[in-house]
Amino acid sequence: MTKTYIEVLLIQNRLDDAASVTDAILKESPSDPDALTDRGEILTRQGKASDAIPVLESAVKNAPNDPAAHFHLGVAYAANANLGQAQSEWQEAARLRPGMVEPQRALATLAARKGDVNSLLASSEQLIRIEPHSSEGYVFHSRALLIKGDKAGAEADLKKAIEVAPQNSAPYARMGELCASEKQFDDAARYFSQALALNPSAAEAVAGLVNIDLERKQSAQALQRVEAQIARVPQSSAFYLLLGQVELRNKDAAKAEEAFQKATDLDNNNVLAFMFLAKAEVSRGSVDQAIASYQRAIQDNPKDARLYIFLGSLFETRGDWQQAEDQYQKALQIQPDYPVAANNLAYLMLEHGGNVNVALSLAQTARRGLPELPNAADTLGWAYYYQGAYTSAIDTLQEAVSGNPQNPTFHYHLGMAYEKANNYAMAKTQLEDTLHINPNYVHADEIRKMLSGSPVTN
Repeated sequence: MTKTYIEVLLIQNRLDDAASVTDAILKESPSDPDALTDRGEILTRQGKASDAIPVLESAVKNAPNDPAAHFHLGVAYAANANLGQAQSEWQEAARLRPGMVEPQRALATLAARKGDVNSLLASSEQLIRIEPHSSEGYVFHSRALLIKGDKAGAEADLKKAIEVAPQNSAPYARMGELCASEKQFDDAARYFSQALALNPSAAEAVAGLVNIDLERKQSAQALQRVEAQIARVPQSSAFYLLLGQVELRNKDAAKAEEAFQKATDLDNNNVLAFMFLAKAEVSRGSVDQAIASYQRAIQDNPKDARLYIFLGSLFETRGDWQQAEDQYQKALQIQPDYPVAANNLAYLMLEHGGNVNVALSLAQTARRGLPELPNAADTLGWAYYYQGAYTSAIDTLQEAVSGNPQNPTFHYHLGMAYEKANNYAMAKTQLEDTLHINPNYVHADEIRKMLSGSPVTN
């Protein structure tokens, strides 16, 4: 009876009452796995994932075959930005109880976020088997098929999702997105409108209709559409974010910034709104205010590594290298293999006297995560240069130049590597290209001195 009562309290979101009941149980039976699992779930839902993890680890230790304990431990790990351990716990929960929906849903959501098509296919197919009359599995499956380029299969999935759950707005919105991607704007608008009729708060449906308006050069209608939706749902942070984006398209920067500010005021977890707000503040020259916006966002979203990346970039623009490095390090503490953070930190360390071996390791991490990005190739090549591995530096820096031939820094780095390898003709070509692209390049005086000397002009 007590377990059922706790479940009712959790359904009603009466977290404090549920905590009182579980605390009373744990006072009498500190190792009770059900009570520990409930206490961990409560802590996670209260935003205290770090406190929830040891509680749930105790629950798993005391009841290793309890799928609920593994599932909620996975949720706590995910809330603490430890997605690898979260995935392992959800997989164990699914193994212990193959018919349990929650871990499959969590695994599908994670796979979709990572773009892991094989995992997404497996989890979505399992969701369909468990709940064939729910639209959720079909929507996830359609996303996997879209990643694989099977638009016909994705459309069939979405039609099935609509068939089994005609009152769910999500498959209509996804069908609208699919039609819009095929430039079938009339069909897309019809599906988006159906989604919105079912759920007035469906931000993705409003965004779809607005994008169609903008595609058709009807910016005034797009603006009216968002304003009308805000009138219907005035507390929607997502709609104010969309309003700001439309105002940007209309080149009204002041109104855009005002909308982004409102979006963050309504939802301090709307990280994308904070990003747009800071970008608007930077565009009008207020870097300090943008930094303050990111710092405010971090207070409420301390586990979102992206915020530290953008804040670090702003410190870089202000010339505060140490603060920038600190932010990139914080991002890597949250997500050790975050390639953007690794790349940015590696480059700063190379440019400002950091440990070259550490910078090389970070650059290699970045390159693995961003194999097609010229910036990652440049950073790794520059790290090889500082290591004295000039052949490796040249090979990697050539990839950077090929990927972005208009970047003067890439030519400069390649030229310096050729110079160290005693290939003065190629060094001269790359350094001249640097000045051709940007005569006022930061190292322009140094380059001109090198070009005027015999070692480089041979």
